[in-house]
Amino acid sequence: MSNVSKRTKYSHAMRLDPADAGGNESAGYLALMCSTHADPIRHAVGAMLAPHDRVVLAVSGGLDSMVLLDAAARSWDGECLIVATYDHGTGDAATAACVAVQRAARDRSIECVVGVAPRGSIRGSEAAWREARWRFLRDVARARHASIATAHTADDQIETVLMRAMRDAGPRGMAGLLAPAGVLRPLLAFRRTVLRDIAIERGIEWVEDPTNASRRYLRNRIRHDILPALRRVNERIDDELLEIGRRAAEWRRETDAVANAVSQVVAHEHAVDVGLVAIRDLDAEQLAVVWPAVAARVGATLDRRGIRRVSGFSRSSRVGSKMQLSGGWEVVRSRHVLRLRPSGESAHPGGEMLLSPSGATTWGSWTFWVGAPPAPVSSRAAQQSEWDAVLPADRPLRVREWRPGDRLARLGGGASGGLGRKVKRLLNDAGVTGHERSGWPVVLCGDRIVWIPGVRRSDAATARSRDTRPTLTFSCARHSG
Repeated sequence: MSNVSKRTKYSHAMRLDPADAGGNESAGYLALMCSTHADPIRHAVGAMLAPHDRVVLAVSGGLDSMVLLDAAARSWDGECLIVATYDHGTGDAATAACVAVQRAARDRSIECVVGVAPRGSIRGSEAAWREARWRFLRDVARARHASIATAHTADDQIETVLMRAMRDAGPRGMAGLLAPAGVLRPLLAFRRTVLRDIAIERGIEWVEDPTNASRRYLRNRIRHDILPALRRVNERIDDELLEIGRRAAEWRRETDAVANAVSQVVAHEHAVDVGLVAIRDLDAEQLAVVWPAVAARVGATLDRRGIRRVSGFSRSSRVGSKMQLSGGWEVVRSRHVLRLRPSGESAHPGGEMLLSPSGATTWGSWTFWVGAPPAPVSSRAAQQSEWDAVLPADRPLRVREWRPGDRLARLGGGASGGLGRKVKRLLNDAGVTGHERSGWPVVLCGDRIVWIPGVRRSDAATARSRDTRPTLTFSCARHSG
């Protein structure tokens, strides 16, 4: 069923104008939340799922997720839903929960996918359970080209924000479950007591996980001990924690917008570049705010010490300098940007490669070709003289990374008296410095460097060469991301 069909069907069931539900998701959601309808949960779930073609429902068998399953089944076409449940292998209760989920999905004619942890692979670690479950959910969603929806509630957000506060998290962490994660959470505005009332009213069955009562896990201690104690002292503690999370999420969105404006992800290198001009007016405090958001763009997490160090590095580093960060990351400085990348990573393969005389050759983030450029390659660079070269067609041509001591060959240069300028100096003169210089290619004919793509060609790699041997015109372009 198409998005339009699903939205129209759902809007009709809500007795709302189709434009309210389908044309503006946020407006439709707010309208639903203000509705006096006896089943607001069904409406909230339908409104959030409506823009998506397929959705994987993460269902554990507990109260929250079984209510999510029921609401989704009543507001959406079952063919667009997939129920995913995971047996952690922790005992009879976990297995019984999976059976209950399968039965509930079958009763609603919804496909159910069950994941089972390998025997003995997980031994009671809450973090390990969560990691295994999310790996399973993402695999199912990827295979079905679907989004993931979870049954997290306002109570989960309250507990998460308090846990982050206890761990002295920064503003980014205090957003809790409101932080962007590519996951749908349609029940996040509801308290668990509301879900329980709906479940009882509709006769929804669920399985109580016995581990939820164990004080062994921090979240359970917060749920059963710490929060009740705080409520006795401050009856507004729940509302205050929710407000902290909301304000932190808003702050995080604004910070991410700044980070996106001053940086650019370099996808093929799993790195991110920060423009020096873009951050030149930021002081140390502002840099300490922006850098964690920049790092998050490539999945890096900076600790407090790392944030302080990279902020200082941004203001005092020299071209070509490098700084190591925890977690396997480093920052390197070139003339125009600071690049955050995995330590020891480079965009080039490191070895040598023969250039094809009849097709395209890809060497790291560079592509060489003869004739018309390959479809995915822009020919803008090749329109500049240094990005193409006339090279011998009857001799092997090789590309490799430049090395200290390399020199560009002169026409007629032999074993003596024909050495040209150093490649390092030519790169510097062209503004290729820092991390860019470390991976720049050179093209060799025999044992002589005849071309530094984008920088300089030797006399032997131009149409002015007096050599009468057959030649081919090679072009080169560098992928930007």
